[in-house]
This record gives sequence, structure tokens and C-alpha cells, in this order.
Amino acid sequence: MSHEYDVVIVGGGFTGLTSALVLTKKGYKVRIIEADCTPGGLAGSFEFADGVRVEKFYHHWFNNDVYVPELVKELGMEGDVITLPSRTGMYFNGRMWKLSTPLDLLKFTALSLVDRIRLGLLVFQVRKIKDWRTIEHLSIREWLESLCGKRVYRVVWQPLIESKFSIFADAVNAVWMWKKLVLRGSTRNEKGSEELAYFKGGFSRLAESLVAAITENGGTISYGLRVTSVEKKDERITSLVLNSGETVVGRQFLFTPAFPIIADIFEGISDPSWIQQLRRVKYLGNMCLVLRLNTSLSDTYWLNVNDPGFPFVGVIEHTNFDAPENYAGSHIAFLSRYLAVEDPVWSYTDDEYVAFALEHLKRMFPKMNASWIIEHKVWKAEYAQPITERGYSQYVPDNQTPYVNAHISTMAQIYPEDRGTNYAIREGRKISEKILTELSKIEADASREA
Repeated sequence: MSHEYDVVIVGGGFTGLTSALVLTKKGYKVRIIEADCTPGGLAGSFEFADGVRVEKFYHHWFNNDVYVPELVKELGMEGDVITLPSRTGMYFNGRMWKLSTPLDLLKFTALSLVDRIRLGLLVFQVRKIKDWRTIEHLSIREWLESLCGKRVYRVVWQPLIESKFSIFADAVNAVWMWKKLVLRGSTRNEKGSEELAYFKGGFSRLAESLVAAITENGGTISYGLRVTSVEKKDERITSLVLNSGETVVGRQFLFTPAFPIIADIFEGISDPSWIQQLRRVKYLGNMCLVLRLNTSLSDTYWLNVNDPGFPFVGVIEHTNFDAPENYAGSHIAFLSRYLAVEDPVWSYTDDEYVAFALEHLKRMFPKMNASWIIEHKVWKAEYAQPITERGYSQYVPDNQTPYVNAHISTMAQIYPEDRGTNYAIREGRKISEKILTELSKIEADASREA
């Protein structure tokens, strides 16, 4: 079977969905090919046994983000955005520390008063940097130690960076951290507390609303299908071959999965140097344990784990942000771990990983026991975190492929920002404008020939 479309999009995450919305609103025939059974990519959701829906991986956006609210407004769902203060903290040296306000920072006696002041002044030093390229040659450690000292780095930042980036902790450039600090420092309200935003029902509900709008505009999304290869003629792709045996013919093509997946699709039929460039970007996987509990762990939403020896970077108790009433009165906690897929832990079964995680979780919350767990689920994302090494801007592939009618737009190209739904939406709009320009050229050429 073969079907012809104006644009074929590989990947139903927010970049692909946003692009499809823009293109279908212009009247173009669009087909989205999604390997998962739900839209939204890493922002997809699942249901527990009684139908309570939860996201596979934790999500929120910042109150100064622009592109998510714009999309929500475009879909006519402004009333479904909630902005809430967040309660953040740190687990260090066997105890919990609140770090939501400047006053909390002053009480953080794990650091000397001088070091607390240096930590508090960090956000102002960070804001002075206007051109991120001036620090791209530095590692996070090299940059932060120069700003706030070795003690602050060792206590506050090093455990987080090592948990986040695992074997690549010393390879990631300073831009990643700079952007995080700039973003977080500008989300404070007049009292100095951080405010975050969330979409009622979760980001998967927003993704489903996008799919509904795309479908209403005449677009199509297919689930559970993978692209196994492409067919080409000269410098143009003519069609995609799916694992179902279907051939999908198109005029323009957009690929949004991680670079290694795109490289696998084009391996053997494209310029080897381009394939090598795609494979140059390294990734870490993420294992996210979703716990549904009958008892709250704490009153903190985002608890950074800074004690060495703990196997996760954070404990995110989602229902300290989005109320338990939205989850049938239960409490939802995410335990996040970044790791190389070669790590033996990656191959653990759900039950093995839960037992492994609980062993450490009980050290943080001594009263906790297995009876607190109503249900659990472990989700894995093989290409969860691109590794932005020194000089990343010089080697990351751009949107253009060796084919005149094919583009790439992935979360690894959001740089200097880190991956996130807000920027995925932005990139979806940007790449769709390029595709619209290409389609306009094709139609103008056809008109002249006629």
C-alpha cells in the first residue's frame, strides 16, 4: 500500500504535533508516524488499574515560558492552565533542607555563611553572561567553581551533576547549567518563591487536544508504527517504508526522533560522514519509577538528592504540586535516574528496580514501608538526555539533511536551551515555517511549468 501526503512527520512528540498543527491549518495533507501507542513523546501518559491517569515522566513548565501558553491559547484552553508555588528542597547529609525562598537558603547551615552568600549571589553573576558562547569551552565544574567556590560546588552542585549526567558529568559544557540557572532565577514571585505552571489533566491531555485539532484539520496520526527505511531518487526522498510493510509517499519529510534513531533509518543509503555526525551526539537513558502511594512522603514537590550513594537525582512528589484529589486521593511520586543503557540497572525488571529504589528511599523516609505503595510502574527512555559536550554548537547537526525535501528537528537541537516541552513547541513552529517555504517553492515551480 502507498499513500501520498504533502508532509510526512516521523514522531508524535510536541515538535511533530506542533508542526502538523501549523501545516494542517494551512490546508496541507499531513501524516504523523508515531512508534508509541499515545501522542506526546516523553510527555505521554498511562493509566493505573482503576483508570487514574499519570504522566510517564514528570513535567511542569515555568511561569515565564512563552510557547506552551501560546499553544494552549490557540487551542482555546486557557482556563486549563494553573500556576502554583513550588516547594523545593535538598536531601543532604541525612536530612531534608528547604530551599524554596532566600530565607531557606540562609538557614542552609551545611554551608558556611560566606558560602551561603556566594550561593545566593550566583544567580546575579549568571545573569551578567549575555553570550553563552563565551563559556561553551568550560565544563560545568570549571565554570561553577570559579563563581561560587569548590565547597559550594561539592555540596550543592556536584552530586546533582553526577546524578544527572552519570559517566558524562565532566564532559557537559557550562552552557547547560547557565541556562538552567537563568531560567530558574527568573521564575520567582515578589516574595522570592518559585512559581511553576501545569496543564490540568497533564501534558498528555494537551497532546491529545493537539491531535484532535490536527485531525479536525484533515491530518492523520498513526500509532505503533516505525520507519524501517527510506526510498530516494537523486537528492530527494520519495517515501518511507514502515514496519507494517506500508509505503508512505510524501513531498516533504520531517524527522523528530533522537539522532541515533534517525541514523538507523538512513544507515547504508546516505553519506557516511552525515551518519557519523548524527551518531556523534551522545545520550543518556532515564529510568523513571512512578509510585502511587496511600501516604505522602513529605510536603516537598521537588527534592534534589545530594547525598552521595543514592541512585536517583530527585524525588518529585507530583501531588505536592497538582493536588491528590486529581488522582483519586492518592499520592504520586516520581523517582528519576539517568544512566547509560549499558549499566546493569537498565535491565532490571520493574519489581527488581522497585526493590532497589525502596532500599534507598527508606533511608530518606524511615517511616516508609512497602504497604504505602498502591501501584507502581517503571518507564524507560533510551534517549532521554542529549549530552552537550564542550563545543557542542560546532558539531551538533542542523535541521537540513542531505536531501532537499527532508528536515530534522529534535530535542538535541534545542540548544542552548535544554530539552523541554516549551522549546519543543517553539522548534515545531520554526521547522514548519521552513517546510511551508519549501512547499510554496514547489507550488510556484509547478505553476510556472503549467
